[in-house]
Amino acid sequence: MGMEVTEAAAEKIQGLLEKETNEALHLRIFVSGGGCSGFQYGFTFDEEVKQDDTVVESRGIKLLVDAMSIDLLKGSEIDYQSSLQGESFVIRNPNAGSTCGCGQSFTPAESGSGCANAGY
Repeated sequence: MGMEVTEAAAEKIQGLLEKETNEALHLRIFVSGGGCSGFQYGFTFDEEVKQDDTVVESRGIKLLVDAMSIDLLKGSEIDYQSSLQGESFVIRNPNAGSTCGCGQSFTPAESGSGCANAGY
């Protein structure tokens, strides 16, 4: 089970990559400890494909995901949304048991509940 990129996210990623002068860049998505729910999502551009990376291809976009993060992101959908609060990438993660109100942090399903704001 891989990861999917929506058309809106693919267009935004492609647009951001076109603004860079380095054609070797790819979007790296990772999970790190932190956030009010225990884990938080991170995004960065990276030209180095590391030995333990999984390269996920969707809609012509290559995503780099490290070995620790891949299990927490399997089956996720990466979207890009505009709202009154601004523009941002959104991850719909089937492995998240709960998410915080901001949507940027989560608790894995097997870990129980997250912060007090989960579900808002």
